Amino acid sequence: MFTDYTKIIIKSGDGGNGAATFRREKYVASGGPDGGDGGNGGNVYFQVDKDKNTLIDFRYNKKFKAKNGENGNGSHCNGKYGEDLYIKVPIGTVIKDAETGKVIADLSEPNKKELILKGGRGGRGNSHFATATRQAPRFSEDGEKGEEKELILELKLLADVGLLGFPNVGKSTFLSIVTDAKPKIANYHFTTIEPNLGVVKTKDGDGFVIADIPGIIEGASEGVGLGIQFLRHVERTRLLLHFLDVSGQEGRNPVEDFYAINKELKKYSEKLSTRKQIIVANKIDVMQDDTLLKEVEKLAKKEKMEMFKISAVTKDGVEELIDYVTKILKTLPKEDLIEIEDKIVYTLEDKKDEWKIEKVDGVFKVTGKAIQRLMGRVNIEDNESIYYLQKSLKNMGVDDKLKEMGVCEGDTVILDDWELEWRE
Repeated sequence: MFTDYTKIIIKSGDGGNGAATFRREKYVASGGPDGGDGGNGGNVYFQVDKDKNTLIDFRYNKKFKAKNGENGNGSHCNGKYGEDLYIKVPIGTVIKDAETGKVIADLSEPNKKELILKGGRGGRGNSHFATATRQAPRFSEDGEKGEEKELILELKLLADVGLLGFPNVGKSTFLSIVTDAKPKIANYHFTTIEPNLGVVKTKDGDGFVIADIPGIIEGASEGVGLGIQFLRHVERTRLLLHFLDVSGQEGRNPVEDFYAINKELKKYSEKLSTRKQIIVANKIDVMQDDTLLKEVEKLAKKEKMEMFKISAVTKDGVEELIDYVTKILKTLPKEDLIEIEDKIVYTLEDKKDEWKIEKVDGVFKVTGKAIQRLMGRVNIEDNESIYYLQKSLKNMGVDDKLKEMGVCEGDTVILDDWELEWRE
């Protein structure tokens, strides 16, 4: 099964906790602090795997988590780092933030690897908090929690040429005779329900990838029919062959079909609507008369597009078309067609402004990642640790903000999940 769109949840590893331990040494207070640091949590990477060509592995497996870092121990023994997680995806996979829709990474190159989530940092052991006046700190840092994100994975085919056209205009037949691909072929609509790829071998030994993409219908840009699945794969092709049925057998008007499809392309992407197209008038071997063919010729002249008359069944005109496509592709740049405005890598940066204060019914609630990290370092039962907390709040600017908001002696202040009484 061809799977080209899925949602998954990833989580980086939690950092290990620092240790609050003491060695036994004569003339050193409490034996001297020797707590080791916790190990960092594992990072989450996405990596291109040349042996994968679909996102089928993510159909049932939706959650991925890197390993946690180990806790620190005494004798300055640091915890082991958590093992990084490498998620393998096929080339052409685009990763988006499910919440914002922004592109995070575009894995369109062989062996490309992208760091998406950094693991939580390991907490520091109590040996880091020893000072001349605080020789026996009884507290250490807890490790930071890893980040969790919901992502969208989209597989966009990396084909040079895409075949446009309504269902049953002969695209699959054409692909089967110019490549070694074996698409399903039958005389009914939507024979092709997933993209088929094939490699065209040219006379001079070169080659290019061609994709028979599911037929489009009106309303595709809004998801009607195969909709967005179709348009997603057209995005990356450098050249479009627009197949029109001039036989009259289906009772369709090829000129109307041409404009209907281009309307959907433009509604989906302005840039996509300007991609170079070649009109292919197919099924000339079973034309009832040349009326529709002449209309398509007028269309090509009006739109200033090249037009080729072919029969995919009898191969009439196919060689000339392939020769021309080979020539044109050499003039078209292989550009990255996915634009990443601001690449995002989710990290756990230690920002001092990651906190806020709300006053609710006379209670001051201080929340945010910076406060969570701080409270993970504090031992409420230890006077030295409480002093460390007060000093840290002052350095972070929390003290000044509380006073600005009118905190008074005896007021209740909640730091993360800890409820304390304010004292000057």
